[in-house]
Amino acid sequence: MSAKILVVDDIEANVRLLEAKLSAEYYDVITASDGPTALAMAASERPDIILLDIMMPGMDGFQVCRRLKDDAETRHIPVVLVTALDGRSDRVAGLEAAADDFLTKPIEDLMLMARVRSLTRLKAVIDELRQREASGRRLGVIAGGVTRMGGSGGRILIIDDHERQAQRICSEPAIEHRPFIEADSEKALIAAQGPVDLVIVNASARGFDGLRIAAHIRSEVSTRNAPVLAIVDADERARVVKALEIGVNDILAKPIDPGELAARVRTQIRRKRYTDNLRDNLDQSLELAVTDQLTGLHNRRYMSSRLEALVRRAAHGGEPTSVLLVDIDHFKKVNDTHGHMVGDEVLREFAGLLASNVRAADLPVRYGGEEFVVVMPETRTEEAQRIAERLRMHAAGSPFRVNGGAEFLTVTISIGVATSVGPEDSPGELLRRADEAVYLAKSRGRNQVIASAAA
Repeated sequence: MSAKILVVDDIEANVRLLEAKLSAEYYDVITASDGPTALAMAASERPDIILLDIMMPGMDGFQVCRRLKDDAETRHIPVVLVTALDGRSDRVAGLEAAADDFLTKPIEDLMLMARVRSLTRLKAVIDELRQREASGRRLGVIAGGVTRMGGSGGRILIIDDHERQAQRICSEPAIEHRPFIEADSEKALIAAQGPVDLVIVNASARGFDGLRIAAHIRSEVSTRNAPVLAIVDADERARVVKALEIGVNDILAKPIDPGELAARVRTQIRRKRYTDNLRDNLDQSLELAVTDQLTGLHNRRYMSSRLEALVRRAAHGGEPTSVLLVDIDHFKKVNDTHGHMVGDEVLREFAGLLASNVRAADLPVRYGGEEFVVVMPETRTEEAQRIAERLRMHAAGSPFRVNGGAEFLTVTISIGVATSVGPEDSPGELLRRADEAVYLAKSRGRNQVIASAAA
């Protein structure tokens, strides 16, 4: 099945009709005849879309929609309200209840399937983001935090060459948002790269093809996550369907109702902030997965993949790769004498010194404990030794501030240098040679740089 759809209506004939239409398109259909049952099924069955009738006894569709959107476990499920009345008050009330879309009875098959396909694509994206975020939380690399999830204060790009209409569109959102107008299609595509929270495009513009602009926005990497609201003529059904097929997030028919416009804008911006929050959490989890939390340097896991690629490239005729293995001398004595908190301060101070004394192309890494590694692409032994010696001199000549700057500690380091050699070399072998060089530096009195004999 391509998606699971929950149909909610207290009239069995309506349910059976929708069930037959959707099943014929290979959707998995489940049904409920009242609000409480719908809420329970949404929580247990996790449908991809909910088609929700407004007029139901007891708990109406507006109440059900609010309950769904207030629940963190179901708020991401798109809700389409189904109404027998094509009235402004129903649409605005539904949008205020955070409904995602509307269908008017009798439901046209073309509009039904277009809406369902559009919202199914949206739900698939959100589900993937939610699953990855959940994995990050289980691994402990995503923590909860305060997030701005409201639907106000957004930056809105209005693309329209009809000056008076553009001004009318601009005036209503300006009460709580920051709209701006662009009548030139080329400039509009540049402006859409943002940052913007919503793009409103006139799909019936005379000077440009509004749907082509919408398709371009949806296809470009820099703009594909920006929600698009298309202004259409109500009688252009084929154009409405095409807009939904190319990825427009929402449709507003002319003549434009200011209250409905404001509600649809708020809904789209709220949804964008929800998905942005999920993406930001994923970016954070990826960063945490490859970063040492004490020093802020990359960690051993990240280094391994980078070093593997560089050594492989060197083995196939590229420039050699060098590594510096750096060990802080007598670090155990620092911990034993001053305590582990001071030891952590020394590690942080040294990480800053290390990062500021290597080249932009180099990769400084906390290898573990008091050991650090610098991966140096396209670097021969002599250049690596020169940089290592500079680093050693900076460390020995710059006492480290500890205890909040109240004390100073003189710290020295021993550095082993190794450079990739030949097609049979490997990252493990390269690091082994650097480790042997560090051991030799320590045995000779510490505070010095030794290059591996095999370098």
